[in-house]
Amino acid sequence: MVRLLTTLIALCLFSSAAHAGFDETINELTAPIATAIGNIVFFKIPVFGAQLPLVVLWLVIGAVFFTFYMGFVNIGGFKHALQLVRGDYADPDSPGEVSHFQALATAVSGTVGIGNIGGVAVAVTIGGPGATFWLIVAGFLGMSTKFVECTLGVKYRQENPDGSVSGGPMYYMRKGFEERGMGGFGKFMGTFYAIGIFIGALGIGNMFQSNQAYVQLNTVAGGGLDGLGWLVGLILAAVVFAVIIGGIKSIARVTEKIVPFMAIFYCLFAIIVILMNYAAIPAAIGNIFAGAFTGEGVQGGAIGALIIGFQRAVFSNEAGIGSASIAHSAVRTPEPVTEGYVSLLEPFIDTIVICTITALVIGTSQVADPNFAGEATGVAMTSAAFERQISWFPLPLAFGALLFAFSTMISWSYYGLKGWTYLFGEGHTGQTIYKLIFCAFVALGCMVQLGPILDISDALVFLICVPNILGLYVLAPVVRAEMLSYKARLESGEIQRYSH
Repeated sequence: MVRLLTTLIALCLFSSAAHAGFDETINELTAPIATAIGNIVFFKIPVFGAQLPLVVLWLVIGAVFFTFYMGFVNIGGFKHALQLVRGDYADPDSPGEVSHFQALATAVSGTVGIGNIGGVAVAVTIGGPGATFWLIVAGFLGMSTKFVECTLGVKYRQENPDGSVSGGPMYYMRKGFEERGMGGFGKFMGTFYAIGIFIGALGIGNMFQSNQAYVQLNTVAGGGLDGLGWLVGLILAAVVFAVIIGGIKSIARVTEKIVPFMAIFYCLFAIIVILMNYAAIPAAIGNIFAGAFTGEGVQGGAIGALIIGFQRAVFSNEAGIGSASIAHSAVRTPEPVTEGYVSLLEPFIDTIVICTITALVIGTSQVADPNFAGEATGVAMTSAAFERQISWFPLPLAFGALLFAFSTMISWSYYGLKGWTYLFGEGHTGQTIYKLIFCAFVALGCMVQLGPILDISDALVFLICVPNILGLYVLAPVVRAEMLSYKARLESGEIQRYSH
């Protein structure tokens, strides 16, 4: 182990010394590949003057279907989801590795990230205030998709001899399709998904996060960390390794503490800024509703606002990507549908609460001062909205961004691990090798600017939603039957509370 870590450090130092030429060479080689894959995955069609990515349409149609097919479980199941997270029905002797709350925290930590701070600003800039309305609608519909995929994640999970659990789309596609006489097709889709989630974990779930964390820290330091990306990367990689080496139980113990803290920390300051702009609140809310249906000044009008809002929501909460079902598969429960209910809360927290609050911070600032951000976009625009009222806020915002990035990395390390073990087996040595590779990419993300590599990773993450949603359609009757059976037993008293 010491030898491996020493090799990692040497590799990082070497990369730091030669990163400029390394960046340029890799980017030149991969740029054409990234462009080709991106053009396929994010292929757009014109809709009333706006450009609609087909992959977003695929995700949204699925979310609408599951919402109706499951009888608006995103409304009816919300109260029970809170009861489950609180532990009202938790049997400590159930199979699995983590509690409902820990599984939720791990999955939320994988979705709540830089996009909640900067992505919303991009949506508002491009789609206008009305994009916020459609972002909320997409988050509401995405709750149903999460319900279906996370129920299946537990239903078809694999319980390993050492007591650990492996689950996710690769398992429910392979096993579920095999039950329907399509075993070969299911194996192909499972393998394809495992490759996609593994590569995605190294790129968009790892390098992008560590790179953004370093950029935020360096900005606050006034450029004082220029040339020290290798040092920041090594420290970050060491902290990540210390957490992920212990597996999902270790990750869950960290996320159950970090996620509530960072969510409350960010939302508290955001609400303070909104209240400081209290005079602009009615106009900001009015702009959201007006822009949703008129879209004045927005390319494509109301349709443009709708597309941007839906696109940002599905990019943020990952409903339909299937990644969250990997974390939820590890939960301690004998009832698969319970984790479906718990997962409803993810798009609600990530999109309906945090993204909406960010949008109101920006919206109220725009009403109070239309030129508050100057030419700033993304994270810088959100930072400017906070700084307008709280001059010193860029410092805690950088701290929040670091936490967001860190929590995303440790969650995605688990997603990538399960893709790895699906492909190469559950051996302990193999898992350790994967974790070292993952941490090497954490460090690398702080030192190099591999734009095309990240573009490929991003595209693959959304490409795997195609087989995942297809699998959800095929297996939706299984989920519906599980849900109806569970509700009947819950109402009859067969399923009992364990606390409160």
